[in-house]
Amino acid sequence: HGAEKPEAAAEAEATPELSYREQLDFLNPIAQPLASRKLTRKLLKCIRKATKHKQLRRGVKEVQKFINKGEKGITVLAGDTLPIDVYCHIPIMCEDRSLPYAYVPSKTDLGAAAGSKRPTCVILIKPHEEYQEAYDECLEEVSALPLPL
Repeated sequence: HGAEKPEAAAEAEATPELSYREQLDFLNPIAQPLASRKLTRKLLKCIRKATKHKQLRRGVKEVQKFINKGEKGITVLAGDTLPIDVYCHIPIMCEDRSLPYAYVPSKTDLGAAAGSKRPTCVILIKPHEEYQEAYDECLEEVSALPLPL
């Protein structure tokens, strides 16, 4: 693994884990639509902002509860979660309510973005004026992703 670009090296420092490409090896079969590397970065950034303002729901039980209550937001799922039984009903709930959702490759990154040392397999980002721009951008890009058939 030579450093291809200097920016890749800088990125590696921030995330000692695996690169986006390496994370793709661990995806489960339902991880669609998958956010691109760039969108994954944007989503994780948005989650960090939402965490600051306590505008997050995290974990299957909590996210499920609030989707059922009709809460709006962007659902972000971890594509390396196994067994998929723990959360494969969430995308269906989102589709039923026309809520946008996307997968990012890593539950570790997802948990870390939410300020937790523990991995998490699903997060709901709520809209908030403090990071409206970041949120809207993510919303637009996630909504544009093709849904799995």
